[in-house]
Amino acid sequence: MEEDKKEKALLVGVDTGEDTDFERSMEELASLAEACNMQVAGLITQKLSMVNKALYIGSGKIAEVRDFARDIEADVVVFDNALSPSQLRNLQNELEKPILDRTTLILDIFSTRAQTREAKLQVETARLQYLLPRLVGMRAALSRQGGASGSMSNKGAGEKKLELDRRRIEHRLSELRKELDEVAQERVTQRKKRLSSRIPKVSLVGYTNAGKSTILNHMVEKYLGEEDKKVLEKDMLFATLETTVRKIETGNNQDFLLSDTVGFIHKLPHGLIKAFRSTLEEVKNADLLLHVIDYSDEHYKQQMAVTEETLQELEAGDIPVIYVFNKTDKCTGEGVRHRTEDNRIYMSAQNEQDIEELVWLIIRKLYASHVNAEFLIPYAQGQITSYFMENARVDVQEYREDGVYLKVNCNAADRGKYQNYLLF
Repeated sequence: MEEDKKEKALLVGVDTGEDTDFERSMEELASLAEACNMQVAGLITQKLSMVNKALYIGSGKIAEVRDFARDIEADVVVFDNALSPSQLRNLQNELEKPILDRTTLILDIFSTRAQTREAKLQVETARLQYLLPRLVGMRAALSRQGGASGSMSNKGAGEKKLELDRRRIEHRLSELRKELDEVAQERVTQRKKRLSSRIPKVSLVGYTNAGKSTILNHMVEKYLGEEDKKVLEKDMLFATLETTVRKIETGNNQDFLLSDTVGFIHKLPHGLIKAFRSTLEEVKNADLLLHVIDYSDEHYKQQMAVTEETLQELEAGDIPVIYVFNKTDKCTGEGVRHRTEDNRIYMSAQNEQDIEELVWLIIRKLYASHVNAEFLIPYAQGQITSYFMENARVDVQEYREDGVYLKVNCNAADRGKYQNYLLF
């Protein structure tokens, strides 16, 4: 949409005290609205012990919101929490303006970012599941003029018509589930191939826009040198939706598979987590997680908590973690310095030495269970020598009279398997 045609949005939030940082939540809502190509024209908040079941905001606040929306000529009113079908319908009647909520904005951003067939199917599924019980209350929002990205037009994600009746939505959801099952089977096959290899798997996780894709791209650039294997890297919410897996070749058979996937956010809709579950399985099957944190953001501790809660929901909370405190180049103060500890690193993804330090830390963690061993392999057993050359870190290789001497750092299971050739 052109710059001069941005919709004006009035943001509304209720502070019940349950959210530890309500102001931050509202700031994030503004960022979501802007990502949907809206202009934030005003903000109204209210403190309540609990949200109003019928109207979300207090009944006495309705007139203030209605008047303010009229005064600033707001095109749409956006609420910070997911609205129930009845709240949506009642607010629509009271305010006489299109009503959207936080979940709708996130779904819309996902829709515009989705590129692959799988991501588009997942986003459309989540959108329709969310729309189905809210169909009546959302009719005005669906019919907004101009087809702004904040609408539920679903453009580029499958269903094109604005007003979907329940039967058509349910029929479309049935079709989507079948297509997703097919894609999921393809992903399972790909994952089985990766699991069958002995290459360890590392997954980048963290809050949206923390720098995960930047880290992946800098590793690809340094260790692969292939520009076409980079992923989209942009300073915006949810730049990455598709899971990308790259083999990082560090040398001497200490490689690893690195995956990057969708970032997390405060109040990430449960329907999206469910829809993206097959994609997020990469996280669940990782040997090591890189929890990337935007250390320059004053709210980084809350963002860490959101990521950890989401990992628990994905049943990935027990996987070993390296905490990557990124963007130290944007921090100020004497206390900010690049350093590495046992399971954390303070760094900038833009710094090549920091990337090397991170890779060294990853290797140290992934191969911590490996053992040093010395073998004398008979020349007649050349396949064993080849195996170690491909699957272990070979520190010394010598051709002796009675065989090939290897000093290696290898998997403990391999040491036991070939113990007949061990030198003590």
